[in-house]
Amino acid sequence: MSEFSSITVEQCLKHPTWNMGGKITIDSATMFNKGLEVIEAHWLFHMPFDKIEVVIQPQSIIHSMLEFIDGSILAQLGLPDMRLPIQYAFTYPDRMTVRGARPIDWKTLGSLEFFPPDDEKFPSIGLAYEAGRIGGTMPCVLNGANEVAVYAFLRKEISFTRIFDIVRTVMERHTVSYDVTLASIRQADAWARRCAASLL
Repeated sequence: MSEFSSITVEQCLKHPTWNMGGKITIDSATMFNKGLEVIEAHWLFHMPFDKIEVVIQPQSIIHSMLEFIDGSILAQLGLPDMRLPIQYAFTYPDRMTVRGARPIDWKTLGSLEFFPPDDEKFPSIGLAYEAGRIGGTMPCVLNGANEVAVYAFLRKEISFTRIFDIVRTVMERHTVSYDVTLASIRQADAWARRCAASLL
């Protein structure tokens, strides 16, 4: 983790396969994006957390996989281009051509690699599972604290690893409400942001 504490904003923003903007690129570097996607998958597909697994695929070709009870797997593959999933979210269940999108050239793609995330280097995934399992307002608190910490890192006010520390501390200090309404979510988000800001 010592080498992680010296990671610079500039290093983080040089993502090898995606062009997503500062906030999302840092979330990718910390892997909070994966943690948030675990929570999203839980709610969108009514899937228990113990059935959702994060696997790193560094070529960014396989974006999701669904394993069926017979062991067969359905995967969503595509070259890294955020326009495709964004457009599909708007046009679902229909698909449309994306101007300038390139198909995968299977003859030159080479191999696809998979490996598990390093929980010691990336505590973000564990924090997201924890927030999701606790439920109530905790996922909102995780997100709000992360946003404050990431923007502080982008302003060079904190180190890379401090992002994890801030989110963890804010979660530890939060009193969860299970009366989840739009008002309670807004209140939890505002509280998390104030708490995170006080830790900068």
